[in-house]
Amino acid sequence: MIAGRAGRASARLVVTLALLSPLLALPASAQTPVRGSLAVVAEEAAVRESAGVRAGKRAPVPAKEIGERLDRFLAGRPGPVTAMVEDLTTGRRYRYHRGERLITASAAKVQILMALLLRTPWRKLSEATRRDADLMIRYSDNHAADRLWLHIGGAPGFTKAGRRFGLRHTEGVPGACLDLYCWGITRTSAEDQVRLVRALVSDGGPLRAADRGQVLRLMGAVVDGQNWGVGAAACKGDRVALKNGWLRRVSTGRWATVSVGLIRGKGERHDYAVAVLTEGSAEVGHGIATVEGVATRIMQSFRTCRA
Repeated sequence: MIAGRAGRASARLVVTLALLSPLLALPASAQTPVRGSLAVVAEEAAVRESAGVRAGKRAPVPAKEIGERLDRFLAGRPGPVTAMVEDLTTGRRYRYHRGERLITASAAKVQILMALLLRTPWRKLSEATRRDADLMIRYSDNHAADRLWLHIGGAPGFTKAGRRFGLRHTEGVPGACLDLYCWGITRTSAEDQVRLVRALVSDGGPLRAADRGQVLRLMGAVVDGQNWGVGAAACKGDRVALKNGWLRRVSTGRWATVSVGLIRGKGERHDYAVAVLTEGSAEVGHGIATVEGVATRIMQSFRTCRA
């Protein structure tokens, strides 16, 4: 028997060594790192370093510099512009004209599909409904969007789904607009559109992984001629999933031009959610140039493409 304070300390030491002895006996290759060990700490530090985060702090986004760069580029270009980029790996983000609320045009079709998949998983959709989803996203078919709009319950179903994805500034518009339903004039924020993209890569969101994968698959296969937009800011070898929108306002004759998407960096652990919304261009081509110019000028402050 070990008596007294010294005895109890010695007993604790013996028990501790007994618990550690199996680990000490294992070869180094068989030992599993425990979070907080030097090996894991070193690995996490390397990840933070590659992400531009040092000493546990995120590298600041040069917001003033980006804003001035965009102001110079947009000088003389008509209409309002709002944009946001978020590095979904580090949480670094930049917002331009955060308070603007502009229309989605056909970019709303992503939320229509996500709302549909909240109700019915992809594997249970009919062939006709899957075909409509393909037409709506890859070809931006408006009549397919109308059919799915009805399938999700119209404006109330659209808005309800948006709330589940964390959207704060986006509400469906009821009724018909000329020969289509009014999903195209939904007002939104760049921040809400980034939230929607984030939900497509988030394991904690309401959509199943398989269904998120189907949305991204379609967004990654948009037909030639419609795959302009935020992908202009991608580096060689990146994967891009996007949905664009273009709509001529009846009241002004001017174009709303929108691009929302995900840029997945090749060889780096980064996903970038990008949203650019514009209105007021006299020609849709001018709007596209504005969207691409804004996206490129923001992204150059997040990373540098390697030659």
